[in-house]
Amino acid sequence: METWREIRGFPVAVRLLLVNQLGVNTGFYLLIPYLALHLGENLGMSAAVVGIVLGVRNLSQQGLFLIGGSAADRLGARGVIIAGCALRTAGFALFALGDGLPVLLAASVLSGLAGALFNPAVRAYLAQEAGERKAEAFALFNVFATTGALIGPLLGSALLLVDFRACALTAAGIFAVLTVAQALVLPAREVPPRQDSVLADWREVAGDRAFLGFALAMVGMFTLENQLYLLLPEGARQATGWDGAAGLVLLVGTLTNLTLQMRVTRALTTRGHRARWIAVGLTLMGVAFLPPAMVAGSSSDGWLDAAPVLAGAVLLHLGVVIASPFVMELIPGFGRPELTGTYFGIFYVVSGVAAAVGNTVVGWAMDTGGRTGAEWLPWVCCALFGPASAAGVAWLHRCGALPPSPPLVPAARVAPAEERSHA
Repeated sequence: METWREIRGFPVAVRLLLVNQLGVNTGFYLLIPYLALHLGENLGMSAAVVGIVLGVRNLSQQGLFLIGGSAADRLGARGVIIAGCALRTAGFALFALGDGLPVLLAASVLSGLAGALFNPAVRAYLAQEAGERKAEAFALFNVFATTGALIGPLLGSALLLVDFRACALTAAGIFAVLTVAQALVLPAREVPPRQDSVLADWREVAGDRAFLGFALAMVGMFTLENQLYLLLPEGARQATGWDGAAGLVLLVGTLTNLTLQMRVTRALTTRGHRARWIAVGLTLMGVAFLPPAMVAGSSSDGWLDAAPVLAGAVLLHLGVVIASPFVMELIPGFGRPELTGTYFGIFYVVSGVAAAVGNTVVGWAMDTGGRTGAEWLPWVCCALFGPASAAGVAWLHRCGALPPSPPLVPAARVAPAEERSHA
């Protein structure tokens, strides 16, 4: 009930963006986790070709975040969000209708470009519409995104009983509905004409050393979040000998997020600078890998050995619950409001590249640990990422490089949007 009141306290644009993110993650996770299986088993493609198709999709998204952010600033976030969802509709439909490599590569490019467009645009729009309540808005955003990430794979596994095309067409249909809903309901906001160039915007943001330092400090958060799909599921499988144990890692983490996100964010917004809680969250994310490290390589006791891995998943999600809304809240504070989209775009480019390096280190540690018998190595490696990132954020805060915390706006005292519109 409190979460529902929280939602009603935001304007209709924010509410639609929350529902939009639920749909985006449902559609994405309904399809993408099963794409490699479809390419390899159904279409008989080699592992190398599968890697190319998946890599093109990822590169199209990660490499073009900056374009999406600048487009949101220059053209308006609303139009970019709608265009991104429309492109994702086309891309996922092509996955359903095409079997040839050129068609699949086109589908990968379109779906990746779509994410590059609407991801920074949605966050820029949300930050602008939420006003001083950015942390609460991004906390709700996480709740809806996590819910979609849970619904998507469950729906996808059911649709796979029909075939992969049913997954792809359903995902495309979800994005088509989102496209229409945004075109009909999402309010348009006037974009003031700009005299300077896009390159000038990029130079301005790239010259913001404090912001770039903050983006690099987030390498720990993005690297460790990715272990929810790599190291932790593998640890659960090894402990139990059951492939389904990987799903338990996602389930316990999702329940942690849905249960605690709003409670934690509401409690922490009244207690000190955001940097403190970002550092606490990052540290906790690192600590999450210590329980699995203690049993890594030990003789398997089945579910008994899985308990530390599941505990690590809970701690990791709790760290994300603490840190993530405040990270998203701080990003727009580094620069001019006219460059919010560009800041989000560059943030995701920098942190994405840094996280790729971090994941490479984790992969090396997994291979080395398995080869040498030091199975604890990747877990300890991850445990160091969190405190290292936390130390970077704390140092930036001590130097006065981070934006100030916004003034407190108690959620309980904010009237619902309908009441405010008649005031």
